[in-house]
Amino acid sequence: MSLTNVLFVLLLSGFTLAQDDGNANETLSCDPDRGDLLREFGAMRETFGAMETRLKESETQILELKNKERTNVIFSAATGGGGTHIGPFNTDITLIYRTVITNIGGAYSPFTGVFFAPVPGVYYFTIFFHAGLTHGTNLLLYKNNQLMLATSDHGSSSDTADNGGNAVFLQLKQGDQVYVVLAENSYVWGTDHHTTFSGFLVTEM
Repeated sequence: MSLTNVLFVLLLSGFTLAQDDGNANETLSCDPDRGDLLREFGAMRETFGAMETRLKESETQILELKNKERTNVIFSAATGGGGTHIGPFNTDITLIYRTVITNIGGAYSPFTGVFFAPVPGVYYFTIFFHAGLTHGTNLLLYKNNQLMLATSDHGSSSDTADNGGNAVFLQLKQGDQVYVVLAENSYVWGTDHHTTFSGFLVTEM
Protein backbone atom coordinates (compact mmCIF):
# COMPACT_ATOMS: atom_id res chain seq x y z
CA MET A 1 0.00 0.00 0.00
CA SER A 2 1.33 3.45 -0.91
CA LEU A 3 1.95 6.17 1.68
CA THR A 4 -0.98 8.27 0.44
CA ASN A 5 -3.37 5.33 0.83
CA VAL A 6 -2.09 4.62 4.36
CA LEU A 7 -2.73 8.22 5.40
CA PHE A 8 -6.21 8.07 3.88
CA VAL A 9 -7.13 4.98 5.91
CA LEU A 10 -5.82 6.56 9.10
CA LEU A 11 -7.94 9.66 8.57
CA LEU A 12 -11.06 7.54 8.04
CA SER A 13 -10.47 5.77 11.36
CA GLY A 14 -11.19 9.04 13.20
CA PHE A 15 -8.12 9.32 15.39
CA THR A 16 -10.30 9.65 18.48
CA LEU A 17 -8.44 9.62 21.77
CA ALA A 18 -10.49 8.76 24.84
CA GLN A 19 -9.32 9.85 28.25
CA ASP A 20 -11.02 8.73 31.50
CA ASP A 21 -10.28 10.87 34.60
CA GLY A 22 -12.44 8.70 36.92
CA ASN A 23 -15.47 11.06 36.98
CA ALA A 24 -16.27 11.66 33.30
CA ASN A 25 -15.15 10.71 29.86
CA GLU A 26 -13.44 13.42 27.85
CA THR A 27 -13.07 12.83 24.16
CA LEU A 28 -10.23 14.57 22.45
CA SER A 29 -10.46 14.58 18.72
CA CYS A 30 -7.45 14.91 16.41
CA ASP A 31 -9.84 15.66 13.56
CA PRO A 32 -12.16 18.62 14.40
CA ASP A 33 -13.52 18.92 10.90
CA ARG A 34 -13.12 15.59 9.22
CA GLY A 35 -15.08 16.58 6.13
CA ASP A 36 -12.76 19.47 5.29
CA LEU A 37 -9.70 17.38 6.04
CA LEU A 38 -10.89 14.56 3.81
CA ARG A 39 -11.56 16.98 0.96
CA GLU A 40 -8.11 18.51 1.39
CA PHE A 41 -6.55 15.09 1.60
CA GLY A 42 -8.38 14.01 -1.55
CA ALA A 43 -6.82 16.93 -3.40
CA MET A 44 -3.43 16.05 -1.96
CA ARG A 45 -3.91 12.46 -3.03
CA GLU A 46 -4.59 13.52 -6.61
CA THR A 47 -1.49 15.73 -6.54
CA PHE A 48 0.69 12.90 -5.21
CA GLY A 49 -0.79 10.53 -7.77
CA ALA A 50 0.13 12.88 -10.59
CA MET A 51 3.65 13.26 -9.16
CA GLU A 52 4.04 9.46 -8.98
CA THR A 53 2.93 9.15 -12.60
CA ARG A 54 5.44 11.79 -13.73
CA LEU A 55 8.18 10.06 -11.71
CA LYS A 56 7.49 6.72 -13.38
CA GLU A 57 7.53 8.40 -16.80
CA SER A 58 10.87 10.04 -15.97
CA GLU A 59 12.34 6.70 -14.87
CA THR A 60 11.22 5.14 -18.15
CA GLN A 61 12.82 7.96 -20.14
CA ILE A 62 16.08 7.58 -18.19
CA LEU A 63 16.18 3.84 -18.93
CA GLU A 64 15.55 4.52 -22.62
CA LEU A 65 18.40 7.05 -22.69
CA LYS A 66 20.74 4.59 -20.96
CA ASN A 67 19.88 1.95 -23.57
CA LYS A 68 20.63 4.41 -26.35
CA GLU A 69 23.97 5.29 -24.75
CA ARG A 70 25.13 1.66 -24.68
CA THR A 71 28.07 1.00 -26.96
CA ASN A 72 27.16 -1.09 -29.99
CA VAL A 73 30.03 -3.11 -31.44
CA ILE A 74 29.40 -5.52 -34.33
CA PHE A 75 31.70 -6.37 -37.20
CA SER A 76 32.08 -8.92 -39.95
CA ALA A 77 34.69 -8.97 -42.69
CA ALA A 78 35.98 -11.27 -45.42
CA THR A 79 39.50 -11.61 -46.78
CA GLY A 80 38.69 -10.48 -50.31
CA GLY A 81 41.26 -11.53 -52.86
CA GLY A 82 39.22 -11.96 -56.01
CA GLY A 83 38.95 -15.75 -55.88
CA THR A 84 42.62 -16.70 -55.38
CA HIS A 85 44.46 -18.37 -52.53
CA ILE A 86 46.17 -16.30 -49.81
CA GLY A 87 49.43 -17.98 -48.83
CA PRO A 88 51.31 -20.12 -48.22
CA PHE A 89 54.01 -17.97 -46.60
CA ASN A 90 57.25 -19.03 -44.95
CA THR A 91 56.25 -17.31 -41.67
CA ASP A 92 53.14 -16.57 -39.64
CA ILE A 93 51.26 -13.45 -40.78
CA THR A 94 48.32 -11.48 -39.45
CA LEU A 95 45.49 -12.26 -41.85
CA ILE A 96 43.86 -9.04 -43.03
CA TYR A 97 40.15 -9.22 -43.81
CA ARG A 98 39.87 -6.36 -46.27
CA THR A 99 36.23 -6.65 -47.35
CA VAL A 100 34.16 -5.11 -44.58
CA ILE A 101 30.61 -6.43 -44.45
CA THR A 102 29.56 -4.74 -41.18
CA ASN A 103 31.56 -2.54 -38.82
CA ILE A 104 29.22 -0.89 -36.31
CA GLY A 105 31.33 1.04 -33.84
CA GLY A 106 34.40 1.01 -36.12
CA ALA A 107 36.41 -1.26 -33.79
CA TYR A 108 37.76 -3.47 -36.60
CA SER A 109 40.46 -2.15 -38.96
CA PRO A 110 40.48 -3.53 -42.52
CA PHE A 111 43.97 -2.08 -42.92
CA THR A 112 45.63 -4.03 -40.10
CA GLY A 113 43.20 -6.90 -39.56
CA VAL A 114 43.09 -6.06 -35.85
CA PHE A 115 40.01 -5.57 -33.65
CA PHE A 116 40.44 -3.10 -30.77
CA ALA A 117 37.98 -3.43 -27.86
CA PRO A 118 36.42 0.03 -27.37
CA VAL A 119 34.91 -0.83 -23.96
CA PRO A 120 35.53 -3.55 -21.37
CA GLY A 121 33.14 -6.47 -21.66
CA VAL A 122 32.46 -9.94 -23.02
CA TYR A 123 32.75 -10.34 -26.79
CA TYR A 124 31.93 -13.19 -29.15
CA PHE A 125 34.20 -13.98 -32.12
CA THR A 126 33.99 -16.42 -35.02
CA ILE A 127 36.39 -17.36 -37.79
CA PHE A 128 35.57 -19.44 -40.87
CA PHE A 129 37.67 -20.49 -43.84
CA HIS A 130 37.44 -22.16 -47.22
CA ALA A 131 40.48 -23.92 -48.69
CA GLY A 132 41.60 -27.20 -50.18
CA LEU A 133 44.41 -29.45 -51.44
CA THR A 134 48.18 -29.46 -50.92
CA HIS A 135 49.13 -27.09 -48.10
CA GLY A 136 46.23 -27.27 -45.67
CA THR A 137 45.02 -24.47 -43.43
CA ASN A 138 45.89 -23.34 -39.92
CA LEU A 139 44.20 -20.21 -38.53
CA LEU A 140 44.96 -18.94 -35.02
CA LEU A 141 42.93 -16.34 -33.12
CA TYR A 142 44.89 -14.23 -30.63
CA LYS A 143 43.95 -11.92 -27.78
CA ASN A 144 46.91 -9.55 -27.59
CA ASN A 145 49.79 -12.06 -27.73
CA GLN A 146 47.85 -14.98 -26.26
CA LEU A 147 46.51 -17.79 -28.46
CA MET A 148 42.81 -18.28 -27.72
CA LEU A 149 41.60 -20.73 -30.36
CA ALA A 150 42.53 -22.41 -33.64
CA THR A 151 40.92 -24.07 -36.60
CA SER A 152 42.82 -26.16 -39.14
CA ASP A 153 42.72 -28.70 -41.93
CA HIS A 154 45.49 -30.97 -43.12
CA GLY A 155 46.64 -30.87 -46.72
CA SER A 156 45.47 -33.69 -48.95
CA SER A 157 45.94 -34.77 -52.54
CA SER A 158 42.46 -36.29 -52.75
CA ASP A 159 40.26 -33.77 -50.92
CA THR A 160 39.17 -31.07 -53.34
CA ALA A 161 37.87 -28.45 -50.88
CA ASP A 162 37.46 -27.92 -47.16
CA ASN A 163 35.62 -25.59 -44.82
CA GLY A 164 36.27 -25.01 -41.15
CA GLY A 165 35.78 -22.61 -38.31
CA ASN A 166 35.67 -21.97 -34.60
CA ALA A 167 34.14 -19.53 -32.09
CA VAL A 168 34.87 -18.17 -28.63
CA PHE A 169 33.64 -15.79 -25.91
CA LEU A 170 36.40 -13.47 -24.67
CA GLN A 171 36.43 -11.09 -21.73
CA LEU A 172 38.34 -8.03 -22.89
CA LYS A 173 39.60 -4.84 -21.33
CA GLN A 174 39.41 -1.55 -23.21
CA GLY A 175 42.19 -1.49 -25.79
CA ASP A 176 42.70 -5.25 -25.97
CA GLN A 177 43.49 -6.50 -29.47
CA VAL A 178 42.00 -9.53 -31.21
CA TYR A 179 43.30 -10.74 -34.57
CA VAL A 180 43.73 -13.85 -36.71
CA VAL A 181 47.08 -15.33 -37.74
CA LEU A 182 47.57 -17.45 -40.85
CA ALA A 183 50.24 -19.95 -39.82
CA GLU A 184 53.30 -20.56 -42.00
CA ASN A 185 52.99 -22.97 -44.91
CA SER A 186 49.20 -22.79 -44.91
CA TYR A 187 46.66 -20.87 -46.93
CA VAL A 188 42.99 -19.92 -47.35
CA TRP A 189 40.80 -19.12 -50.31
CA GLY A 190 40.42 -15.37 -50.70
CA THR A 191 37.01 -14.04 -51.74
CA ASP A 192 34.43 -11.60 -50.46
CA HIS A 193 32.27 -14.43 -49.10
CA HIS A 194 34.15 -17.53 -47.93
CA THR A 195 36.86 -16.78 -45.34
CA THR A 196 35.50 -14.46 -42.65
CA PHE A 197 36.22 -12.92 -39.24
CA SER A 198 33.29 -11.65 -37.15
CA GLY A 199 32.55 -10.49 -33.63
CA PHE A 200 30.25 -8.47 -31.44
CA LEU A 201 29.94 -7.08 -27.93
CA VAL A 202 27.70 -9.31 -25.79
CA THR A 203 27.70 -7.22 -22.62
CA GLU A 204 29.67 -4.38 -21.09
CA MET A 205 31.38 -4.96 -17.74
